[in-house]
Amino acid sequence: MTTQFIDIAQRAAADGQVSADELLALRREGWGDGIIARDEAEALFALNNALQERSAEWCDFFVEAIGEFVLNAAPPRLQCSHDEAAWLIAQIDHDGVVESMVELETMVRIIERAENTPETLKNYVLTQIEREVLTGTGPTRCGGQLSATHISAAECRIIRRVIFASGGHGPAAVTRFDAEMLFRLKDETLAEENAAEWDDLFVDGVANYLKGFTLQNAQVSHERKLELEAFVADNSASVGRFMGRVAREAPQVANHFGKVFGKRKDAGPDYAALASAGEVVTDHESEWLEEMINADGEVDELESRLIARLAAGA
Repeated sequence: MTTQFIDIAQRAAADGQVSADELLALRREGWGDGIIARDEAEALFALNNALQERSAEWCDFFVEAIGEFVLNAAPPRLQCSHDEAAWLIAQIDHDGVVESMVELETMVRIIERAENTPETLKNYVLTQIEREVLTGTGPTRCGGQLSATHISAAECRIIRRVIFASGGHGPAAVTRFDAEMLFRLKDETLAEENAAEWDDLFVDGVANYLKGFTLQNAQVSHERKLELEAFVADNSASVGRFMGRVAREAPQVANHFGKVFGKRKDAGPDYAALASAGEVVTDHESEWLEEMINADGEVDELESRLIARLAAGA
């Protein structure tokens, strides 16, 4: 399947456009064996770079296909390894910038779908958005054309999706990196006509960093997921024999199993207590917040809203 897939992609790249028939052929060849291989994914990036215009149908296919390769081409499924994240960034950042909205959407969708992704990928996306806001150029700006320095609605939506994504630092967990990026954007665009969504995004994001909480085991690492899947795949003979022996020797081992498996289980984490603890803004967090607010020597309107939000839940 790979040879035909790459041939179709290369012909379309040479034309600078992908027809409806070529797109259908790519779908058939790409999903014919159930996976997208690396050379197929790289052919799609080459084709995307060569396209003069990118239709909605092409964008949907590209996002779907690249996400399938990154998250499911190699076990464990729905995990993005450091190597896969580095490959993805290299494909997009070959000339130092994110050239198209479809590339940006591809990364955001991977972060949203994944059970876990390296922080390098999430931080790369946010760094690109920050650059676009501060320079007024990029795929979120009127097709890439120069526009005034401000935060657009498209950028607000992407930032919110990334910092609250399941595949980031933790499910719906805002990191210090995220919060400091929000402060930088706020300081640089305070006098600009930002999108209506920006004010709530800033307050929600920083408040989540200060008052949210995450469990240390909220996400399973890529390495640990591989170990668990290997155990499950290897259990048929050894575990099967073990349980068969248990069934045959049940009377003799009943007392032993009662001691081992009959123990009362620990109650587990007290999530209510953890949430309550997370609601408390620590001295360290207070010092950080004071430093961020004092950076420009004044308390602006958004900082006042943030302080009021924090005080309301104290």
